[in-house]
Amino acid sequence: MKSAVITFPGSNCDRDLAVAIERVTGHAPLRLWHGDQSVPDGLDLIAVPGGFSYGDYLRSGAMAARSPIIASVVEAATRGVAVLGICNGFQILTEAGLLPGTLMRNAGIRFVCRTVPLRVENTATIFTHGYAPGETINIPVAHHDGNYFADETTLDQIEAEGRVAFRYADAVNGSARDIAGVLNVKGNVLGMMPHPERMTEPLHGGTDGARLFESLAQSVLERA
Repeated sequence: MKSAVITFPGSNCDRDLAVAIERVTGHAPLRLWHGDQSVPDGLDLIAVPGGFSYGDYLRSGAMAARSPIIASVVEAATRGVAVLGICNGFQILTEAGLLPGTLMRNAGIRFVCRTVPLRVENTATIFTHGYAPGETINIPVAHHDGNYFADETTLDQIEAEGRVAFRYADAVNGSARDIAGVLNVKGNVLGMMPHPERMTEPLHGGTDGARLFESLAQSVLERA
């Protein structure tokens, strides 16, 4: 699987994400800089990591969404390239218009950092087919602005279209309908607040996150 991880000023999970992808797929991802003008051709996956891009000034992800490389990411996603945004990456993808809704300050105005249970809502995707329908998995979260919000019409639409990939099994941050991960219409873009890259080997306390990357790698093989 040919992949790339983008680093922004303030990213702090880019190395973790790159290590997880290499561990699971056996291939090290390219490392791209936010100031690059384009992403290379031939990629199977573009990963946008967590952190605090541009110090979370204005709104989380708002400035990073205007970085030079993002226009190329949007174009690649339009062509069908898989794009995965985790935590701050999810915020960036909503700000760039690749995903609906927005991420607001957590309910309770507190940073949340712990492992949480997630329910897998849709397993018919390139990101999640390695899970069982309705399965509960454990994935860490670490965010201050993870409260997913969209208007009721949008929420009804993404629910009806099966675009909720993951849902919090417990109350975590006030997210509408406990949504933890959302897909675009085509199903090739996923944004999620929890960090699957932090749960890919036994020393992490579990391997539930590894199956997301395994699902992606298997999907690439099946398309080859």
